[in-house]
This record gives sequence, structure tokens and C-alpha cells, in this order.
Amino acid sequence: MAELVDRRRVRIVRHGDPGQRPVIYWTYRDQRAPDNWALLYAQEVALKNKQPLAMVLCLPRTYLGATIRQFGFMLDGLEETDRELRKYGIPLILLTGMANEVLPQFIEKHNVGLLVTDQIPLRIHRQVINRIADDTAIPIHQVDAHNIVPVWVASDHQEFSAATFRPKLHRLLPEFLTSFPRLKRHPYAWPNPPVPDWEKARKSLRVDMAVPEVDWLKPGLIGAGRVLKEFFTHRLPIYGELNRNPEFNAQSDLSPYLHYGQVSAQRIALTAQTYDRWITSQEAFLEQIVVRRELADNFCWYNTAYDSFDGFPDWAKSTLNDHRRDARPHLYNREQFEEAATHDELWNAAQLELVIKGKMHGYMRMYWAKKILEWSRSPEEALADAIYLNDRYSIDGRDPNGYTGIAWSIGGVHDRAFTERDIFGKIRYMSFAGCKRKFDIDAYMAYVVQMQADLKE
Repeated sequence: MAELVDRRRVRIVRHGDPGQRPVIYWTYRDQRAPDNWALLYAQEVALKNKQPLAMVLCLPRTYLGATIRQFGFMLDGLEETDRELRKYGIPLILLTGMANEVLPQFIEKHNVGLLVTDQIPLRIHRQVINRIADDTAIPIHQVDAHNIVPVWVASDHQEFSAATFRPKLHRLLPEFLTSFPRLKRHPYAWPNPPVPDWEKARKSLRVDMAVPEVDWLKPGLIGAGRVLKEFFTHRLPIYGELNRNPEFNAQSDLSPYLHYGQVSAQRIALTAQTYDRWITSQEAFLEQIVVRRELADNFCWYNTAYDSFDGFPDWAKSTLNDHRRDARPHLYNREQFEEAATHDELWNAAQLELVIKGKMHGYMRMYWAKKILEWSRSPEEALADAIYLNDRYSIDGRDPNGYTGIAWSIGGVHDRAFTERDIFGKIRYMSFAGCKRKFDIDAYMAYVVQMQADLKE
């Protein structure tokens, strides 16, 4: 039987022979049925050994401060995945609890022979995988179904910048940016799989309900498809020129779907390649969806201090240390930031956009984070507050892109040194006046004011 999945996509966590026993795919962030290299690989092994296959999701009651905004988007998407998987005879089995607490017992109870999981570079996931490996004796295979070029293939170290990473990725893309084989209807049934009770799953959560779910995006693959079609039809033509301009809605709005793996970045890139009519916009979009997104995974995979001051490059730590005692023009605490209660109306508008919409324009996110540095007592405090606010309110919080973007803004990650100034040292600076020169800040703030008014109706 020819191998459908490139074995370079697979990392062996624990070696061993699966034998003639069932296979499970424990999904963590690639929560979809189609275009999923991890699921395709799990099925490939199961079919070879003529064994049942199941997708398993472990649902913790609470997780790193996530609110119902994040859990709700994820669970609604999973309901759709459940329905899709049934068409292929593959059950989605929902377990309640952290994976290291519930998976080993499930593996033993069902005599599982192979655990396949997807790749996420965050510390907690890697720690959980290691604990499961310690508590089970079966082989564990990790498949990078999130990146087009697997993170461990794209580079063997943390890249300094996009400029060093881009040529490596571009050399490998012809080998990895390929069409997907189709998921097959699985002929070996899982015996008596439990049907997920999604209402019960929601009620089991012990999460903050104060941050409401969003209604402007429909979760799941179908919702992602609609957003993708609308973007390619209406916004891609202006993307190359205006995607960095907050007064225009030129961004793709795909990041929440990518975060939960409800859509494949590889599928998006393959589709984008067909839009040659707007080549400048196409190239700009592919730079973001491929290079910048996969650079974020590279940073978090090879730098376990991705969310701390220690994860900054040496030059950035040095210059920030040199300016620790500089007088701050304003000082705000976390509560003031959270309530958008600063003196800067533009910053307040960005924070309100995040709170209301669950997503902030990419250019404003840079300004937002840099001002938190300028108005905080220390870089550590600024970093912690920026991560807290992003992870609490953003639909795609707790994501490599979020950690990397904040580290770029505050700690110079993937950036270079600039002219030295107070507080920032040699970290790139952004100002209200600079924003005013680049775009119509009044139009952007009016958009946020309208968003507030619509919310109150």
C-alpha cells in the first residue's frame, strides 16, 4: 500500500508496534475532518492493519483563562466536525478532562494500539504529550497538520526573522504544498461509540461567562468557507494595498478558523494560488498565511520562553534593561487597560474592538501592544498584561501568532534594532502621530463607536 502521507510530516514521540489494535487520533488544534494530514495518517495506519479508527477530543472544564467566547466557538465547530466524520464512519469521542488525565484510561479500556496527535508548539501541549507517553506503553506519533511545511522540517532552529525563514520555506513549498488525498469511508467500525452530548459538554464548563460569544462569525468549516469566499471575491483585490489600513476592511478574518483548525491553511493557500488576477494581493496574502504564520510556530517550537522576557533576543533584553528606570509619560494598571480607560482615544478604540469583536485589526494590534509597553512599569508587566488581554478577549487567544506578535511588539522578536529612545530603547517605536499620517484614525474610531452603539441596541 503506497504511503499517502509524507512521513516527514510525522514525528515519533514513542516508538512501538501498533499491532492489530484500534487507532485513535487525539485532536488538539486541527479539529476538522477534511484536509487533515493527522487524520489521514491515522486512517492510513488503521486501514493497513484493518482496525477501527476514532477521533478523540479531551475537553477540560477550564483552560488557561479561556472564556465562553473561545470555548463556544470551538464547541460549535466540533459539532459540525462530528456530523462530517459520521459520513466516513469515524466517530468523534468526547472525553471530559485534561488529556493526560483521561486518555491513558481510555487507551487501556479500548486496547488502543496507536495514538496519533497533531502538532501545537505551546508548552502545555508538549507537557501533556510527555505525561501521556510516561503513562502509556503504546506508540505515539505526532503529525504536523497545521503547517504546510512541518515545523521540524522547515528549520532546525529558531529563525532570526522572516528574511532568514522565507527562503527556506519557499524552497520546500513545492514538495509540501500539494493536493490532499480524500478521507475514505472507514470500513472497520468502532464498537458502540458514545454520541457526544454537546449541551451537556457546555454545561460542564467552569469558565468565565462574562466575555460573550461573538455572532459575526459562524464557527466551523461551512462558516470558514463562506468567509473565505467573501474574502477572495470582495477583499482580496484590495488586500495588497490596504490590508495594513485599519479604516478599510481588507483582512481575511480567517485567523479564528485557523486557530481551532476548522479550516486548513494548506487548502487556503492552494485556493489563493488560483487568484492570479490580483498578483500583488495574492503574494501579500500568501506571505501572511504561509511565511508569517509558520514563522510564529517556529518561534514557539524552538523557544519555550515565547511568553516571557527571557524569550526576547539578547539585544532587545539589553536595551530594555538599559531603560527600565526611564520616566513613563503615563502609567496604567491592568484594569485600566481592560476598561479602555487611557488618555489615548485611538488605543482605547483598539481595545474596545478587541473586547466587542473578539478580533483586532493587525496594524492596530502592533500599536496597542507597543503602547502597553510605553505605559507600564516594566517590560515584564507589559508583556503579561498584553497576553492576558489578548487571551481573554480574542477568539483565537493562546495561539502562537498571538504570542509572537506581542513578542515582536514589546521584545523585538523577528525585528531589528532602531534608533534609541526613552523606554523603548532600540525597540521599534509607534506613535499616535505616525498612525494619523498613515490612515484616517477618525474613520477607524467612528467604526468602533458604531460597533458599541450596535451592541447596546
